[in-house]
Amino acid sequence: MTSHLSDDALRKSTGRGWSVWFAALDSWGATRHSHTEIARHLVQAHGVRGWHAQSITNGYEQSRGMRAAGQTCEGDFQASGNKTINVPPVRVTDAFTDAELRRLWLPDGDFTVRTSRPAKSVTADWDGGTSRVSVYVVVRSTAKSQISLSHTKLPDGDSMVAYKAFWKERLAGLKTLLES
Repeated sequence: MTSHLSDDALRKSTGRGWSVWFAALDSWGATRHSHTEIARHLVQAHGVRGWHAQSITNGYEQSRGMRAAGQTCEGDFQASGNKTINVPPVRVTDAFTDAELRRLWLPDGDFTVRTSRPAKSVTADWDGGTSRVSVYVVVRSTAKSQISLSHTKLPDGDSMVAYKAFWKERLAGLKTLLES
């Protein structure tokens, strides 16, 4: 099973484990349907709530070879990373939007800010717009922030793996810089 959700957690939340959901989707002919149609079927025919419908759909598509791990329903790939930093949230978004500060922890990135909401989020083009980076900041306290970063529109699984490692390293560098 390629999903991050365990069979026990899925059964507890939905009343069924992976094998039962997969059998139900197989009997419905889910491999002939799009991601959206499968998720909608789970909601409408089985009463599965949105997040779990998406998780079951993703797991099913991966298990049936309809999608690789990390691949979106559009066919591209995405990498993500998270880091908790002991600084106020506005300092985190500044680290992405202030070019001089950003060069200290992200020296080689072609990062062009598209939108910014101080202390909340930043979206940017990467490598001239071939892919996109979205950063969301969750306030843990006045001096503690959690960063959730998603790098989307990656061309393949190898890029996804490389960027996952890249962002893990760069977010660790950002933490060190901002906390020092």
